Amino acid sequence: MPQSPDVSAHQETFQRLKEVRAEALEHARLARQLAAERRDVIRALIAEGFSQADIARELGVTRQAIQKMLAC
Repeated sequence: MPQSPDVSAHQETFQRLKEVRAEALEHARLARQLAAERRDVIRALIAEGFSQADIARELGVTRQAIQKMLAC
């Protein structure tokens, strides 16, 4: 059976890996939060009478992109 590498010799590397993972998780959390906020803003604009096409034009995206933003 192959011998496992010495983990203690790479503690700094493992620590950096843990830090990067934590940052990635935080970014994912923020992305979900911002997507929810974006949906709320789009829904508010639609409630005020703007069409999905109007919103898409202002954002420089397609109407289908707006539909996808609302669906998430």
